[in-house]
Amino acid sequence: MRRIKLVVAYDGTAYCGFQVQNNGATIEGELNKALSELFGETIRVIGASRTDSGVHAYCNVAVFDTQARMPAEKMMYALNQRLPEDIRVQSSCEVALDFHPRHTDSRKTYEYRIYNAPVQNPMKRHYALWNYHNLDVEKMKEAATYLVGEHDFKSFCSVDTTVESTVRTIYDLTVEEIGEDITIRVCGNGFLYNMVRIIAGTLLEVGKGKIKPNELENILNALDRQAAGPTAPPHGLTLVKYEFL
Repeated sequence: MRRIKLVVAYDGTAYCGFQVQNNGATIEGELNKALSELFGETIRVIGASRTDSGVHAYCNVAVFDTQARMPAEKMMYALNQRLPEDIRVQSSCEVALDFHPRHTDSRKTYEYRIYNAPVQNPMKRHYALWNYHNLDVEKMKEAATYLVGEHDFKSFCSVDTTVESTVRTIYDLTVEEIGEDITIRVCGNGFLYNMVRIIAGTLLEVGKGKIKPNELENILNALDRQAAGPTAPPHGLTLVKYEFL
């Protein structure tokens, strides 16, 4: 038996998230189908980041076990011939049999993109949240500083989250404005369910003047989902970097 690691990029627009579900097509489902057909055995991948419906990725990681003897580095080419055009394996390599992407220390980076303009750009509608309000980006940057470091992010996760601890570490959180494009970029050791989208939604409220930057400290301390801003829509979110430490 061999364990193979895949780095997978995908446009999440047409999918009900990464993890297999009964209500529609998923990234994991497409990978399982293509791998099982390729190797003639039942294969189930294990994904590193179980992204939500509509969320995109440049570099999600998945592993699977197989008896196949094909060189690992060539599997990506054979697999890509069987995958839909909105999913592509970027690399494939053999790893230790005990390697598990969700049980290995890692650093993940997400970007939430906002198109800030009076009129929507149809070319960006699947990859950035359109916002027509004037946003104070400097205040968004100030607010972001309160979230950097190790904190209990209970206020920034879905009430449906079931985890042992809601403490996470954010290494870096920036807000960048280039023309009409605003990018919220967050790097951390792990993220709770909907955490990045709630951070983005809260920073948007700061940009609109509905929340003051220094209120972020109180929101963190509240440990209450109702204290933070809304959950931003999924299509603006992309997993851009995944590093194993």
